[in-house]
Amino acid sequence: MKNISSYTTVREIYEAIAGNNNEMDGKLVVIDGWIRTNRNMGNIGFLSFNDGTCFKCAQLVYDNDTINFEQAIKAKLGQAVTITGVVSLTPGQKQPYEIKLKEFVLVGDVDDTYPLQKKKTGFEFLRTIPHIRPRANTFNALYRVRSVLSFAIHEFFQGEGFVYVQTPILTSNDCEGAGQAFKVCTEDKKPETDYFGKPVSLTVSGQLHAEPFALTFRDVYTFGPTFRAEKSSTTRHASEFWMVEPEIAFATIYDDIDLMEDFIKNIVKYVLVNCKDEMQFFNDRIEPGLLDKLNRMVTESYEIVSYDEAIEILTEAVKKGHKFEYNEIKWGMDLQSEHERYIVEKVFNCPVFLINFPKDIKAFYMKQNDDGRTVAGVDLLVPGVGEICGGSEREADLDKLKQRIKELGMDEKTYEWYLDTRRFGGCPHAGFGLGLDRLLMFITGITNIRDVLLYPRTYKEILY
Repeated sequence: MKNISSYTTVREIYEAIAGNNNEMDGKLVVIDGWIRTNRNMGNIGFLSFNDGTCFKCAQLVYDNDTINFEQAIKAKLGQAVTITGVVSLTPGQKQPYEIKLKEFVLVGDVDDTYPLQKKKTGFEFLRTIPHIRPRANTFNALYRVRSVLSFAIHEFFQGEGFVYVQTPILTSNDCEGAGQAFKVCTEDKKPETDYFGKPVSLTVSGQLHAEPFALTFRDVYTFGPTFRAEKSSTTRHASEFWMVEPEIAFATIYDDIDLMEDFIKNIVKYVLVNCKDEMQFFNDRIEPGLLDKLNRMVTESYEIVSYDEAIEILTEAVKKGHKFEYNEIKWGMDLQSEHERYIVEKVFNCPVFLINFPKDIKAFYMKQNDDGRTVAGVDLLVPGVGEICGGSEREADLDKLKQRIKELGMDEKTYEWYLDTRRFGGCPHAGFGLGLDRLLMFITGITNIRDVLLYPRTYKEILY
């Protein structure tokens, strides 16, 4: 183990310089890391070097005085090395400092089959090597943002006094009642009831299991992996993804909307503040104007629009000649992404909370409104994407909930435990679910969900 007092990181050097701390100038440092590029000019050369502690690289300068000079000349992309050198500040230049190498030690070589090269590599190819692609700049930045975003989610809820609950991955309930869940069994030749004695699947949502805790702790959230068995190969669908799902007691749909807006604004702002280099990279290389879009997301007010109003808007658009791929607009339809984007981009030009959907297109647990045909559901629509998260006020009336379960042909006995939460001290409560991966797409400008997942699991695609 290294003597920490004599070991420095690239991040520490950048932070010291950013804080106008000149003590790094002339300091002898020892750093482990990996080679990004090598420009050999003969008797002098320059290495781009990253040690994994920050997105930025350090520039290393080697010459005839460098121990193992011949190895430095031959340094290749991807090699793991330990370097000893002297930090030299270079104010006014692109790099605020460089490290003049005293010693270059090769720790781990790369052979000729190394799949990354200095030239630009396509995302489609990089999907075939998910264990290597974090070394590419885009994915290096992406997974750093994913880490910070995940922390921001926890920090927001912990700061608001929420209790973090870990809901099960294995379940005998289908939260959405859609039947698109992965069935679990231990042997191919045995039925799906072989292990637990009843049908069990991977969870599609932690909501049902989180609700009882909200009725004890008032405000809770769960954050973990969820699974969907949809046979879809779109750029937005994955079989395994991460969801954050808060539940709040003594709350209506409008309390849910307030929480959703506060939550989104806080975590996006946290990323903008704490991932400046990475976000500038995405703004420059992936989606020009990204930073402006996100800053508006943080500062603008959001609109609240009813489903009825949305149908009127879309109907009027068709009358005026706008062509949708799904052009037959009628009440009761499930809005497509193109409809959602039209509403937020062409009409309001800001995030929109779409509320009060037809009950026949929403889940059984949503509160039934007094009109008898809609439920108190809410989707947050954002420019460029459409729906980014959704929630509802939950049905607190036991009789109405039981009737809805019956209408949908669901087995009431399976949900007796859930109905108990209405029998025993139930109250109005609400919550929402947000997919981390889709949010990450919105924040970084990445357009395919396969690229924001570390190891993508999608329909007919799984490598290892």
